[in-house]
Amino acid sequence: MINFKGSHFEAGIILVCVRWYLAYPLSYRHIEEIMQERGIEVDHSTLNRWVLKYTPQLEQAFRNKKKPVGISWRLDETYVKVKGKWKYLYRAVDKEGQTIDFLLTAQRDKKAAKRFLKKAIRRHGPPKKITIDKSGANTAAIEDYNAENGSDIELRQNKYLNNLIEQGHRAIKRIIKMMLGFKSFYSAAITLAGIELMHMIKKGQMIPSVYPQHTAAQLFYSLAA
Repeated sequence: MINFKGSHFEAGIILVCVRWYLAYPLSYRHIEEIMQERGIEVDHSTLNRWVLKYTPQLEQAFRNKKKPVGISWRLDETYVKVKGKWKYLYRAVDKEGQTIDFLLTAQRDKKAAKRFLKKAIRRHGPPKKITIDKSGANTAAIEDYNAENGSDIELRQNKYLNNLIEQGHRAIKRIIKMMLGFKSFYSAAITLAGIELMHMIKKGQMIPSVYPQHTAAQLFYSLAA
């Protein structure tokens, strides 16, 4: 259950604003104006605090209700600008396009790729196969993991088979585009986790527990219950 104690606003208002920001290409000032039109005065800085405070709790609640993923993964990374500098969002999906995991890193190298791989495996178990492009860092990370853990994850290098994950990159970046850049690595990591959360809910990756005829919005709100 999400704790809204101490807030001057009702939980429903907070959740609507957080969902809008994570689900649609809107800036904080856009949401501030929309709420103002509805007779609710909420500053854009307050909206930012809500996203940073409640997104980690909502994501954790989602993890407990996430549907299982497949054992054939596609792994890739994309660029995200933070304080004017490029950072790297590692992402993995299964062959059905379901999101497995994600991780924002400062570097794009074997160490970062291996950290992401270990995080994904810790949460979902080892895959049977991973498809990547020609990235040497990703190749080295998977080979190192196999050697250190005595596992036999099959490595397949084919950039054309990774179109599925490229589609996911575009969906995430469509939302980021209107955010006018991230001011810190901390806020970027939390916000991206929230965007990925909404993306997974929209793709049907959450086990419903409240609404028989559930929408993505209803599922999101149910995470706070």
